[in-house]
Amino acid sequence: MLLFFGCKKESGHQKNSTQNSFVSVAAAANLREVLEELKKLYITENPGKKIELTFGSSGLLTQQIVNGAPFDLFLSADSSFIEKIKNENRNFGKAEIYALGKVAMWSSAFDLSEGLQTSLNPEIKKIAIADPELAPYGKNTVQALKNTGIYPKIEHKIVWAENIGQAAQFAATGNADLAFIALSTAMSKEMKAKGNYYLLSENEAASIPQSGILLKGKKQTEAKQFFDFIRSRKTAQIWQKYGYQTEIRH
Repeated sequence: MLLFFGCKKESGHQKNSTQNSFVSVAAAANLREVLEELKKLYITENPGKKIELTFGSSGLLTQQIVNGAPFDLFLSADSSFIEKIKNENRNFGKAEIYALGKVAMWSSAFDLSEGLQTSLNPEIKKIAIADPELAPYGKNTVQALKNTGIYPKIEHKIVWAENIGQAAQFAATGNADLAFIALSTAMSKEMKAKGNYYLLSENEAASIPQSGILLKGKKQTEAKQFFDFIRSRKTAQIWQKYGYQTEIRH
C-alpha cells in the first residue's frame, strides 16, 4: 500500500510539473498537419515536454494575442501579421521565417488540369476562399485571380471562409465545388483521398514567407527551444513532405 501511494504521489508531481512547463503555440490553420507531426517528434526527443497547439486564421490569432491571449509562440501564415504583434509590443525578440507556403486549388468533383481557368466552368457554382483580411493564403488567391482577370467573372461564386482550413472543409463536404487552400492542406492524406489539386505557379501566386515570433511571457526559453527545433535541419524533410519550402537559419 505504501509503495502504491508513493508511486501515485510521484505521478501527480510529474503531472503538475508537465502542466507548468507546457508551451502554448498559436499557429496558422495551414500548419495543422505538419505541426502535429513536428510536435510528436519534438516530444519523442524531449520527454516530459508539452506543446499545446491552437490553430486559426493569422488575423484572428493576431487579434487574440494583441488582446492578451497567453500564447508563447506565434506562427503566422505570412509576415504582415507579425508586424502588428511587434507594433503592439507583444513580441520577445525578432521574427524568423520558418517556411515558404504555396497556394493550391482543390476539388473533389472537377478536373483541375486546366488550372485557374477551371474556375470559369459554369457548372462550378461555389468557390471557397479564405477571407483575405484574415488569411494570407486568401489574400494571395484573390490577387492571383485579379492578376489573371478571372476575379470579376467568379466573384459572385465565392464563399468566404474564416481560414483555409474552413475553406477546405467547405469543398470536402460538398458545400463548395472547389477551394483555394494551402498546398500543405491539399497534400494531406484526407484531402488527397477525396479529390485532386492544382498547384498555382510562382507566376500566378508567389510563395508566402511564413514567419514566427516569440511572445512575451514566462516560457520564452521553452518556446524558443521548440521554435529552434522546427527550424532545424532535421525537420526540413518533414516540412517538404507537406509541400513547404524551407529556409534553414542554423
